[in-house]
Amino acid sequence: QVELVESGGGLAQPGGSLRLSCAASGFTFSTSAMGWFRQDPGKEREFVSVVSWNGGITYYADSVKGRFTISRDNAKDTLYLQMNSLKPEDTSRYYCAKSRYKGLPLVNPDDYDSWGQGTQVTVSS
Repeated sequence: QVELVESGGGLAQPGGSLRLSCAASGFTFSTSAMGWFRQDPGKEREFVSVVSWNGGITYYADSVKGRFTISRDNAKDTLYLQMNSLKPEDTSRYYCAKSRYKGLPLVNPDDYDSWGQGTQVTVSS
């Protein structure tokens, strides 16, 4: 049974940083591309970033490029999202997801078959 558990969300000031983690279990993490999405109430889930199975290829939404960094530790079955220079518009619930496919980019929520419960990120002074 696939399980994805996000952590690391919270309150940050504009310009601050947070690091999200996603602990994975129930599948072969090291062979799966993994992504981060975010979603506000009443809105569609928005692509943030994706990383290939070995961490060698990454893609970012234009809105976070240069500020966020996705990474993974296959020895720990854990996905990360380092978020720097946070802006109020980054406020959202962030979800990690396991992809159905290996080829990147995977920017559509339908490209993923398993989701965590999410972690809330709030950027405010």
